[in-house]
Amino acid sequence: MILVTGEALIDLFIGTATTTGFPAEAVAGGSPFNVAIALGRLGRPAAFLSTLSEDVFGTFLAQKLAESGVSSAYIRRVPNVTTLSVVATSPSGQPQYSFYAPNSADRALTPEALPAELPADVNAIAASSYALGVEPIASAIETLLRREAGSRVISLDPNVRPRVVGDLNAYRERFERLLAYADIVKASDEDIELLYATHDLASAARTWLRRGPKLVIITRGERGSLAAFDDTILERPAPKIAVVDTVGAGDTFHAGLLAWLDMNGLLTPGGVTGLSEAQVTAALDFATAAAAIVCTRRGANPPSWHEVERFMAERTEARGTAS
Repeated sequence: MILVTGEALIDLFIGTATTTGFPAEAVAGGSPFNVAIALGRLGRPAAFLSTLSEDVFGTFLAQKLAESGVSSAYIRRVPNVTTLSVVATSPSGQPQYSFYAPNSADRALTPEALPAELPADVNAIAASSYALGVEPIASAIETLLRREAGSRVISLDPNVRPRVVGDLNAYRERFERLLAYADIVKASDEDIELLYATHDLASAARTWLRRGPKLVIITRGERGSLAAFDDTILERPAPKIAVVDTVGAGDTFHAGLLAWLDMNGLLTPGGVTGLSEAQVTAALDFATAAAAIVCTRRGANPPSWHEVERFMAERTEARGTAS
């Protein structure tokens, strides 16, 4: 089982203003929440460790997890309100976020509320986004990762949200401290630029490798992904698609990567350490295909394993026909 921890919230998508206001659609969201949902849809056993509000939105989020087969064994309900993330989409499909999150439920997890121990079937823990930088949940996650490092795969995604975490220097320092516990790090080129003000992605990936992780992957949108492991830098392309929006694409990539490794018996500390170039290539291609499918849909709507396989097969068939 893959245990995902972090925030869950409501994404409020708004359209162009009219004389009567903004047309809006409320959907379930939050980077770690999306990862958990995507893992469930991909058919991998997953659980979500977090706090959800007792309000109507919290109930909605809990229902969405259940619909995707994600275990609620590690969820605690609290009276705090659910965070609202207002999402306006740019003409290129890039989301622009505004967060309404004072004293909200998604940051209420405390170190004292962590399970005393995890069952042996939890083989990996995934953590991401602003839950790594807001209290008290950030301290809870750091406590959990420190305790479990070495016995289970730890996978991190900074998914930086400056408007929520505030001080980027403090966030970067904490994230770099977490790298010592991580086996896998997945980030976007935007994350690297926000944290380090550099476009040298390969150098940034190598720097993170030296801090502890065995595999570092940086996604680059339509330019595909870059992976660093051992002494290798590997680049893989992204398929050409008609983009509706990119909401949830990075989260689905993260889930697709973990799902492929898990399905192939490689989501263990030893398995990640010994990954071959062929295995990393296959994992990246699967994760990229899963993310591409999400980009053809409105919002974070991850695919099933069968949908990803079919998408990849169709692309392979099209290349064969073209040649």
